[in-house]
Amino acid sequence: MRILFLSSSTTNLVVAIIIDGKIAYQNINNYNQDMSSHIMVVLDEAFKTANIRPEELDKIMVTNGPGSFTGIRIGLSVAKTMAYALNIPVIPISTLEMLASGSNEKVVSLIDARRGYVYAGGYDEKLNNFMSDAYVLLDKVKDYHLVSEDNFAFALIKPKYDILKIVNKHINEDGVNPHLLNPNYLKETEAESKLHHD
Repeated sequence: MRILFLSSSTTNLVVAIIIDGKIAYQNINNYNQDMSSHIMVVLDEAFKTANIRPEELDKIMVTNGPGSFTGIRIGLSVAKTMAYALNIPVIPISTLEMLASGSNEKVVSLIDARRGYVYAGGYDEKLNNFMSDAYVLLDKVKDYHLVSEDNFAFALIKPKYDILKIVNKHINEDGVNPHLLNPNYLKETEAESKLHHD
């Protein structure tokens, strides 16, 4: 089984290729919001290093949010295009699950949504979701062990990604048709909000 894992929904671009349960390539790098100009270069390097061609992939896993609106769209566009061209399934992964993946205890992953709100999701050490991903007030989740890449005015754990753990959890899923792969922003964009409330 050959799997491409892709995430551009946080400040880090994550690209990994897993071949038969082992990581053949992994790159986690902060490109300072400049994902679009780096993603194809990193993908090219990934296939060369792992010594496989894109058409040898069996599945693609991609984070579909929550997170950076632009970042999510970049990753999903690449995953959709590749999955469609290769006629292989794509499996959406929560960004909050990825943030929790390196922990060996129950944690709540946070992404700063500004104005006192966060995107939050609770995951145990096996990545079972005990608190559904949601857009909530920060005060509602402060009692948990918290993991985030963002800076808050209190102590929290910085995430360590365990891509293999995520892949192993989702490897037997059927995935979705690339055309049905959508961003999971958890919150309306400002444009959508104005449209619904005008």
